[in-house]
Amino acid sequence: MRWKIEQYHREVKQLTGIEHCQRRKGRIQRNHIACALLVWTCLKHLAYHSGQTSYQLKRGLLSDYLIQQLNNPSLRMVFAVAFA
Repeated sequence: MRWKIEQYHREVKQLTGIEHCQRRKGRIQRNHIACALLVWTCLKHLAYHSGQTSYQLKRGLLSDYLIQQLNNPSLRMVFAVAFA
């Protein structure tokens, strides 16, 4: 049973970035944790139904997003040249 809990904590940290919230207010931290747990739950559900691991699913989603953004960026980079 302890191993399942360890797996859960590792997956939540690695898949959702739950530990990266640097806000001081408790309400904001709780909202961040709740959103991270919701994302983890959705990833696990989708992974179960697709026959993949959560890690494979996340990597695939990020890979698809990266390819789409490289082909057609949603943000255009503007380089300003400052002349002295």
